[in-house]
Amino acid sequence: MLSVYNYMGSAVLLTGIVAMLFAWGGAESPAAQVFMSGGILKYVIMFSPLAIVFGMSYGQNKMSTGTMQMLFWGFAVLMGLSMSTIFLVYSGTSIAGAFFATAAGFAGLSLYGYTTKRDLSAFGTFLIIGVVGLLVASLINMFLQSGVMQLVISGVGVLLFAGLTAYDTQRTKSLYAQVAGTDMVGKVVIMSALSLYLDFINMFMFVLRLFGSSRN
Repeated sequence: MLSVYNYMGSAVLLTGIVAMLFAWGGAESPAAQVFMSGGILKYVIMFSPLAIVFGMSYGQNKMSTGTMQMLFWGFAVLMGLSMSTIFLVYSGTSIAGAFFATAAGFAGLSLYGYTTKRDLSAFGTFLIIGVVGLLVASLINMFLQSGVMQLVISGVGVLLFAGLTAYDTQRTKSLYAQVAGTDMVGKVVIMSALSLYLDFINMFMFVLRLFGSSRN
């Protein structure tokens, strides 16, 4: 678990640094130029992380641990580029507040998932179905542009990824028990760190959308 948290924490830190540097300069920053221009680079940055997640998830059995490490760090960098726009939209105080609130919540939920004797696997399917429903609702709201619906989506998103944090932590503990002493340990560590990273980042984004204040 220590290795998983080290990977996950380092990736979150790398994402934050890349996002800050890419957005440095506000309206004159590289982030503003890329995302305001509407060119193909914008979509490459936005969808590349998703492609890497699918590639790692479905190709992990064929990949070496070194390849997966390289993809993991590349994913963290691309996520930083993609998330750089939050520094153009929200105030620094809001971003910091959302980050520390998410970090505190994540720590508590992950600790619960690691220490609880209750089997959380029954909630896994429900949570994943909830995330799919959340994605569908988000796509619909892209056209509706409803502020109320966005608040509901953000509130539900926080709850879903809070649940997934506890579930994924327990699942990681269980997976390690199965692969301990085999050559699969390195891959399990990376994939588990990726799952917890995604839980943290999504929870952070939904918290920011709920409580964040605009720069203007």
